[in-house]
Parts: sequence; structure tokens; C-alpha cells
Amino acid sequence: MIDLWLIGIGTGNPDHVTMEARRALGAAALVLVPRKGPDKTDLADLRHMILRECGVTAPIAEFDMPLRDESLPYAERVVAWHGEIARIWATAIARARPVGPVALLVWGDPGLYDSSLRIATRLHPAPRLHVVPGITALQALTAAHAIPINTINGAVTVTTGRRLRAGGWPPGAETVAVMLDGECSFLSLPPEGLQIWWGGFLGMPEQMLDSGPLATAGPRIAAARAQARERHGWMMDTYLLRYT
Repeated sequence: MIDLWLIGIGTGNPDHVTMEARRALGAAALVLVPRKGPDKTDLADLRHMILRECGVTAPIAEFDMPLRDESLPYAERVVAWHGEIARIWATAIARARPVGPVALLVWGDPGLYDSSLRIATRLHPAPRLHVVPGITALQALTAAHAIPINTINGAVTVTTGRRLRAGGWPPGAETVAVMLDGECSFLSLPPEGLQIWWGGFLGMPEQMLDSGPLATAGPRIAAARAQARERHGWMMDTYLLRYT
């Protein structure tokens, strides 16, 4: 049975890596690093930079992330994708034959809108899991804008761009935090009374921030996001919406 450590590393800033995460990386016998294609080499480079900053000496096994089968329905597509990633993890680990824990660097926190924990359950035999929490994109967003995530005694709904487009404003929600939105789904909402706080490349040197009434800030954010994605080949962003 292998020990698999899922280590939250924040949003790409080495300063986000906690002391617990640094100790775990230092004790790892193998580190898995995904490659997500030629247009996203920055993501692998950031992981390597973090490993260097943390003084990691363990062997590093890179692997290519598979593509999703777009012909399948969404849920079925994701399940099949997870199974393929688990197979690739298992192959990389078997080839390296580590004597000790295997570490995987996870953007943000492994428990919030990340599939690493679900993928780990597809490994056979099941590994011994250890999770190191990390700074999430939502924490980085609210810190960058110097705002609280919630109103006084208020609830926060965390959802995805896909669900926001499909269902509109969640019933009864006061504050909505949106993850995994590549479509600027805030533009699908009636903007009256809504405020948006948006951040891209949070914590990185390329960090982008914008905020304001959705009616005016929304189109501005969408344009800036498109330009940045064209420049970098990828985009990581998140945002908070609230009626004011």
C-alpha cells in the first residue's frame, strides 16, 4: 500500500505554501507533476518553481494529463476522465517504485473544487491518504480585494459557472462565489443591484483584479479576461457576487 499525500499549494505563489506543506514535500520519496499540454507549460513550471523554493530533493515524475471525451455526457465524461488519470498515476508510481510517500501538488486546497481526492479513490489497492490544506482561490480573492467573504450572519453559496448559467441566481443566496467558470457566466445574470469582485492569476505576478457594479464591471472583466487568456494560453480566475 502506498502513502499518497495531496498537498495544497495555494494559487501559484510560493509564499502560499505552508510550513506543513513544506515539511511534507521535504519528506516525500516521489513527487508527481502533471503536464497539461504545450499551451499550459506555465502551470508545470510554477510547480517546479515551488519545488525548488521548498528545497525538494525527491525524484519528480511528470505525466501528461489526458483529454476529456467531449462526446460523452458531462457527468459520464468526468468519471471516465478521473479513471484515466488514476491509471496514469498508478503507472507513474509503479515505474518510479518509491520507497516512501508519493506527493502530488494541488492548486488551492484539495478539498475545494478539486478532483484529486476522488481520483485517489480509483487507485487499487487504495492508498493511505494524507491531505495538507492550502490557501484557496476564494481566500486569495477576498484578501486581494480586502473584503469579507460573507455579510454579517450571511450565508455563502459556492457554485460553478456551469450551474450559474444553467440555473441563474441560486434561490435564497446572499453571496455567491463562483469557481471553474471559463464562460464569464456572470454576464448571463440580470445585473441590477449586483456587485462583482473578480480576480485572475491570484497570488501570481500576473494577478489581475477588478470590481464594481456588474452592469459596468462585467463587460470590462470579460474583455480583460479574454485578452489575458490569449496572451498566456490559459486563465485561472474566480469571483464573488453580492446584491448591494
